[in-house]
Amino acid sequence: MHNIFEIQERLRKKQSHSRFLHTLGVQYTTASLAMNYGYDIHKAELAGLLHDCGKHISDSKKIKVCKANSIPVSKVEYKNPFLLHAQVGAVYAREKYDVKDDDVLMAIRYHTTGRREMSLLEKLVFVADYIEPNRKNAPNLDYLRILSFKDIDKTVLIILKQTLEYLSHIGHEIDESTVITYNYYKELIGGMR
Repeated sequence: MHNIFEIQERLRKKQSHSRFLHTLGVQYTTASLAMNYGYDIHKAELAGLLHDCGKHISDSKKIKVCKANSIPVSKVEYKNPFLLHAQVGAVYAREKYDVKDDDVLMAIRYHTTGRREMSLLEKLVFVADYIEPNRKNAPNLDYLRILSFKDIDKTVLIILKQTLEYLSHIGHEIDESTVITYNYYKELIGGMR
């Protein structure tokens, strides 16, 4: 079993103060959601804690890590390498933090874009990253924080919708994976109820 406190200390030394506070917020929120949904709390904490472990890496290093691990990099990702932090995070979690659990690695890998048929842990980390207590600016946060403990799939859908609307509004390029994930969950739960 991984020593959560040891990993926290390692991350505290690598991350900025605000990033580390966000990391702890995601760890805490993922664990809280896991308790609510009857999921393994230690695995949830580990995935939440390590979700941004690839964020502090330089953009050029992110591309190198992806190439070295045969991770495809899209045109959008080449132009915006910061988007690769989730893929790099999954590699670092495995190589530098000795995480062998595929569900934890997948939760780290897909915490920004989501994917079709996410596992419960993937959904928990995806949602926790958006609603953790240090987040202040996203719309509907109070509602989403309550909803996340009642209907995780609907929460995923609303977060995806808001993310796509925000990126479209500011004219930012959109990762196709996010659109695919949104369409999947929209169809899965029958659109916005």
